[in-house]
Amino acid sequence: MKLIRSLSSLLVAATVGSLPPIPSMAQSAVEPTPFVVASGLEGPRGLRFGPDGYLYVAEAGTGGTNSTAGQCVQVPGPPVGPGPDTGGLTARISKISPSGKVTTVASGFPSTTVGPGGINGTIGVADVVFLDGELYAVVSGGGCSHGNPNNPSGIAKVNLKNGNWHLIADIGAWLKTHPAKYESSDDFEPDGTLYSVIAHDGKLLTVEPNHGQVISVTKSGDIRQVIDISASEGHIVPTSIAARDGSLFVGNLNLFPIDPQWARILTISRSDQDDFDNSPPGLEPARGQRIVTSKAGFTTVVAVHFGPDGLLYVLELSDAPGFPAPGFGKVVRVRRSGAIEEVVTGLSVPTGMTFGPDGRLYVSNLGAAPAGAGQILRFDIPPGW
Repeated sequence: MKLIRSLSSLLVAATVGSLPPIPSMAQSAVEPTPFVVASGLEGPRGLRFGPDGYLYVAEAGTGGTNSTAGQCVQVPGPPVGPGPDTGGLTARISKISPSGKVTTVASGFPSTTVGPGGINGTIGVADVVFLDGELYAVVSGGGCSHGNPNNPSGIAKVNLKNGNWHLIADIGAWLKTHPAKYESSDDFEPDGTLYSVIAHDGKLLTVEPNHGQVISVTKSGDIRQVIDISASEGHIVPTSIAARDGSLFVGNLNLFPIDPQWARILTISRSDQDDFDNSPPGLEPARGQRIVTSKAGFTTVVAVHFGPDGLLYVLELSDAPGFPAPGFGKVVRVRRSGAIEEVVTGLSVPTGMTFGPDGRLYVSNLGAAPAGAGQILRFDIPPGW
């Protein structure tokens, strides 16, 4: 099995000296049966329904032959660093009709196979989202360190009529001039490994796992940092984001080898200066977003979404100790009591999920697997409580 650097091979093993928290865990009464919506996809990642009722899927692609050897700085650390990666323009966005027909919406996005022979998988288009009826994509396979020096990573706007696209925000360049507080020397990615995006308050919010930042992008391409998670949390590899009632909810992958139940959901809210009147002079939090709480008990979080029942659903890449393995991916949800309930198990390296207008759950399965193995699964999930 191949792993994608943005989710695994860029991470270094960490030794933790105490036992992880043991959550209250429940099992759904009936395991939902998967329905295969589409198969044969090339590294399916994030997915969203469009205004037309079609399901749009980001695909990482197959990399290329453009080697990074001797061209620019490579990720330094284990297991196979430093590179080379091999880039090409093979990533794409597909759409799936209600009848299950798969067609290409846009192609030619930068893609890279990571490590010698692509041993660590592929990075390409990581997520898609609609804002005011227009399609945007997270491009994560761009930049010199990914073998695509003339095609940066960032946010692209896609013309739904003809499939043309253009980058509105070069986040790869922005990262170089806006470093995070904590940047791991073992697996630092100069061009980043952007992973997920949501539309929120008229802007796009994207999560950068390697640097540990949440970044906003306006429709005109203005880039701002929302919060530097690494400043308080260190290198926890945030991957996924959802919004509800004025707060952001960010899930993290954590480090490898996998130590189950160490990943968390961070609740991030806007700090209000009036809340800190009693803080010591000079130590008041700055205005902006801050982490107000976190909930542990998750493993390798790669997606978070609120379901039709109002509960938070969490997609886990693999929940077994060690390294990701087929059959150990799952979806859990947080009950109103705070208990964590398993709702779907037995997934194989899933990488994205969304709820459809029909209330069903759609999952990118085998997303971190060889090209052509990827599939989209659909589940009928009974509401939680």
